[in-house]
Amino acid sequence: MTHTIRLFLLFEAATFVVAALIHRGFLIEGYGHRRAHIAESVIAAVLIGGLLLSFFLPAWTRKIGIVVQGFAIVATLVGVITIIVGVGPRTLPDVVYHVGIIVVMLAGFTMARQTPGSGT
Repeated sequence: MTHTIRLFLLFEAATFVVAALIHRGFLIEGYGHRRAHIAESVIAAVLIGGLLLSFFLPAWTRKIGIVVQGFAIVATLVGVITIIVGVGPRTLPDVVYHVGIIVVMLAGFTMARQTPGSGT
């Protein structure tokens, strides 16, 4: 299961890196949003940090996956709230991304929580 947890972390981190690049004004024009870029960069860094840490502490991979995905879920829900109240970007791609990534992160978080033992 260590491999699966790491794959979730890698995929999630990669999507946040892409989202951050888009909100920074790279990749796709017209979707720049400074605050979203910063938030997505922080979430990506936490997920990447967790992924790297799982290689140094493989017996802790399960716990690392739970903690970093938990953080990412909460932070992304803050993003959803900003969309709802009109502070965050309110484009269709932003809404679709937030819904999709929350589903993915909940699946990864649940899988990590249900993994018995150390997750190896």
